[in-house]
Amino acid sequence: MESPASAWKQWLAEHGPRLLLVARGWSNSRHDAEDLVQEAILRMWHHQAESGGSPPDLPLVFSTIRFCGLNHHRSESRRRKREESIVYLHDFKDVWLDPVLEEDEEAVILRDAVQNLSQKLREVVVMKFWGGLTFLQISETLAISPNTAASRYRYALEQLAHELRRMKEDRHAQA
Repeated sequence: MESPASAWKQWLAEHGPRLLLVARGWSNSRHDAEDLVQEAILRMWHHQAESGGSPPDLPLVFSTIRFCGLNHHRSESRRRKREESIVYLHDFKDVWLDPVLEEDEEAVILRDAVQNLSQKLREVVVMKFWGGLTFLQISETLAISPNTAASRYRYALEQLAHELRRMKEDRHAQA
């Protein structure tokens, strides 16, 4: 009787090139395809260990490679979206305003007014105006609906306009 390890070695030697070919359809490079095959084989090893340890049927491995490829694409897509959507919210002086405007009184007033918005409103304003994201991208980043993102943006603009009018009125009253 053949040991499970030698049966797996023989099975891999026979079917390895086919598995790699299938994995190439789900990856961007040979290295990624090899990783997908390795992940699928590892899953199959654990799965088959429960049923005697013999090598799996080829269609099941193809299906597992497909599943691993889909997972890989999903995680890569999410990672890319996260990286593209990063907005630094803590260093306002560096990312909010043009350095030329740093000394401009109205720019300082605007920055202070934006900082005084609630976090929910401020993050939408920053992502929309300074980050250049669409409401759909903002909604995906914050896990809210696009309509909620748009509403928060409109509400923030209303608050900013009201605050700026009040500050200007106060400034003219003092002059």
